[in-house]
Amino acid sequence: MISILRRSLLVLLAALPLMANAVAAPSAHEIIQDTTTRLLADLAANKEKYKQDPGAFYDALNGIVGPVVDADGISRSIMTVKYSRKATPAQMTRFQENFKRSLMQFYGNALLEYNNQGITVSPAKDESGNRTSVDMQVKGNNGAIYPVSYTLEKINGEWKVRNVIINGINIGKLFRDQFADAMQHNGNDLDKTIDGWAGEVAKAKEVAQDAQEKQAQ
Repeated sequence: MISILRRSLLVLLAALPLMANAVAAPSAHEIIQDTTTRLLADLAANKEKYKQDPGAFYDALNGIVGPVVDADGISRSIMTVKYSRKATPAQMTRFQENFKRSLMQFYGNALLEYNNQGITVSPAKDESGNRTSVDMQVKGNNGAIYPVSYTLEKINGEWKVRNVIINGINIGKLFRDQFADAMQHNGNDLDKTIDGWAGEVAKAKEVAQDAQEKQAQ
């Protein structure tokens, strides 16, 4: 009986690596593809409701997109070491929440105007390292194709979005510049800048729109 148990234990131990591979974390490409599919399906089912209740839309966006975004890493990148090392844990948490909310608002209005013109996720790239990118093409209402590139990093064995470039506009850099300008404008008052971040994102959106309009000319 003991020998049977030992053999069973050995078989189980031998199978563990195979079991681990069977439940391996999704690839970066799969994460972007799956998140995009789920987001568009939710939008198609609830678009009219979301137009009447933007808050519900932002909450839904956060529920779908939030888990695949490295909010902590992006927040620290936006603040840069100059300011993040001075921030308390409470300030960092508050900024992360404000950042995620404003990020959903940044994309939200554009998504509500999306009418299934077409989104294509490009084939997977090399994911052997700890950093990769996933490209996407979005067809606009005017028929133009807008390139989108997501930068992802592997954190604790899982791919997380660290940045996005939309039609040549580096959103991470845009937010970082906006944060630095806000700190200067607010006399290096971190709390004031954190609490007013939604307004800064609105300014960043205007900057991005202006840049895209210049590219189109």
